[in-house]
Amino acid sequence: MTVLRVRDESARAKWAVAALFCFLGFQYATWTSRLPALKSRLDLSEQELGLLLMACGVGAAVSFPLVSYLMRRLGSRRLSLVSGLCLAVLLAALSKAPDYPVALVIICADGVAVGALNVAMNAQGAALEKRFRRTVMSQLHATFSAGLLGAALLASGVNLLTSAVTAHFAVAFVLLLVLLACARRGLLDEPEPAAGTAPQEAGATEGADAAADAPAGRRRKRLSLPGRATLWMGCAMVFGTITEGAMNDWSALYMKDIAKASATVAPLGIAVVSVMMLLARVFADRWRTRWGDGRVVVCGSAVAGVGLALALLAGGVVPTLLGFACVGLGAAAVTPCVYVAAAAGGSDALALVAAMGTTGLLIGPALIGFIAGWGGLVVGMSAVAVSALIVSLAGTRISWSTHAPAAPAAAPDDRAAGDHPVAGEPRAAEDRPVAEGLTP
Repeated sequence: MTVLRVRDESARAKWAVAALFCFLGFQYATWTSRLPALKSRLDLSEQELGLLLMACGVGAAVSFPLVSYLMRRLGSRRLSLVSGLCLAVLLAALSKAPDYPVALVIICADGVAVGALNVAMNAQGAALEKRFRRTVMSQLHATFSAGLLGAALLASGVNLLTSAVTAHFAVAFVLLLVLLACARRGLLDEPEPAAGTAPQEAGATEGADAAADAPAGRRRKRLSLPGRATLWMGCAMVFGTITEGAMNDWSALYMKDIAKASATVAPLGIAVVSVMMLLARVFADRWRTRWGDGRVVVCGSAVAGVGLALALLAGGVVPTLLGFACVGLGAAAVTPCVYVAAAAGGSDALALVAAMGTTGLLIGPALIGFIAGWGGLVVGMSAVAVSALIVSLAGTRISWSTHAPAAPAAAPDDRAAGDHPVAGEPRAAEDRPVAEGLTP
């Protein structure tokens, strides 16, 4: 009876956190899908529209100190709900923005709220894995992609009935509140990890012993300087998101101008990357269970970098698509695994790593464009391959956690919910075969 109760709690928590990931993807794709309409209504130039997009990324990137403070003050559960409610309200406000300056302020605030929800929901995902000894983070990130898809389909459907942004965002606002309500009851009240408990390599942080002797309350109240372990995680996140963002923005142009694909085939570049990444995230938790997060990140990033490099050398449409598939396959589990590792270091480490990831998404496409302008698009895409290999190198410097801490005596087997036991964990007695001499 206790096993069934805990199993239900695990499934409820998983779906609640998944609703948050879906929420964030849905909210972001809702307003970006209506950029042409917003551009027309506010009479924006191309430069003003670009600044509007950048404002969201900048808001998320600079939100680190605030988000870190709010995580320590509110905890990930309350911060998830507060930031989610803010995002829903900001979406409604954007539909009524009277002019460009107001829209710019709204989008910048949206970026801050995105940064807060991003950190809080990944903390919830890490707490879910820790409490129930199940690898689920990659599946949760896959639901973010599902939210993007759902928002795109809604935008297309609403446009068949009306072109009014207000009506579209009103429908989206209601759906966002529904997702938030679904998440509310199942979110976890996880304890905040003490500073200095993150897995780190030997000698990772100078003065760590002194920090450990400080009172716990004092450590929790002030922002601590990141150690080398946190910086390596940030490095992996930055170059991982550069790899993802650059493929999203430059793959179609590479297919057309370099691989000489037709106008019909050229968009398949981003399609191949997206589909492979979604499929890999659905199954990546199995890989994490079997081989551990470190091997998945190091080997996956190496596959992405080497596969793309070979495709650039070979040229042609088919080798290029195969190389792009390697990127989608290999890079899919990087951010989920790094978020889990960062969450073990507490809210400061998680907020910093998340902000660095946002910075990678923000500067990545522009950086690749600058390199391509200097040396050509092949050189620019080669930089993407190098980014993936840097992630693989950084992954070797991170002490990945492979064993969950001691679980309650009634820890269940939750495979029915689609989760996978954490690598290295013994199975519960209820899950062992009868042939082992145990009674069912």
